[in-house]
Amino acid sequence: MSGHLPVMLNEVLAALTPRDGAHYVDGTFGGGGYARAILEAADCKVLGIDRDPEAIARGRKLVEHFAGRLTLIEGEFSRMDEFASGADGVVLDLGVSSFQFDTPARGFSFREDGPLDMRMSLSGESAADLVNSADERTLSQIISRYGEEKNAHRIARALIAARPVTSTAQLAKIVSEAQGPAALRHSIHPATRTFQALRIHVNDELGELERGLDAALKILAPRGRLAVVSFHSLEDRIVKQFLARHSDTRPRASRHAPDTGTAPRGAFRLLTNRPQVPTADEIATNPRARSAKLRIAERLAA
Repeated sequence: MSGHLPVMLNEVLAALTPRDGAHYVDGTFGGGGYARAILEAADCKVLGIDRDPEAIARGRKLVEHFAGRLTLIEGEFSRMDEFASGADGVVLDLGVSSFQFDTPARGFSFREDGPLDMRMSLSGESAADLVNSADERTLSQIISRYGEEKNAHRIARALIAARPVTSTAQLAKIVSEAQGPAALRHSIHPATRTFQALRIHVNDELGELERGLDAALKILAPRGRLAVVSFHSLEDRIVKQFLARHSDTRPRASRHAPDTGTAPRGAFRLLTNRPQVPTADEIATNPRARSAKLRIAERLAA
């Protein structure tokens, strides 16, 4: 989650190794935490991308502070290949930002009541539109697939019976009651998975991630680094499979089987076989970091 406290900032900086004269892309600008740190670490340039117009508006002061070195574009990070080329590093911090999560009017959280919105771009179908128009089967599939919620059928049925659903507090109450008292004994709120599922669907987050990884592959220069911070298994699985699919995993040559040069060469060298996770100190300081996973890869020459 981008925002007030960039997650795994030290690890991301170590991965990107900012250097003078280089160009970097922060595909999920959010509160500008990564972009600021990269620009402070070296005399380089950063292109920040965010589909949230409020994030772009907040970033204007940072653009002024780093005059001529920071450029912001409102749009999807999946389109980064339209805006950049020859990048020395790309960082993606997936999911909802702290600013979005902490603003009740954006409708991402049930901690405070607000309109049921959840749109990152402030345009298109909202969560309320979805909940109040989709049939039971569609809602159930969304909640099951994107929330990995075992009570998806029961929740979908309850949502349809309670229409119209217009606020986050109303949604949370319906979802909690649909699962019964036993759900309250779990460590996470009963509505957490449903909120995640609706948000992912409304913003096409997994499709955006798949397209964004392809775009990053296109724009990274040889030896450029890709650093991706994910927050749940659906995201991490996509990143892991993408990097495995495009990594140089062919067997190394040996004196018994010399390299003939005919084997296909991957686009990336994996720098993390297993994802890095936050330190205990970071989790204590920023509990939202607890589920973060960082995967890093380096672009190989074509």
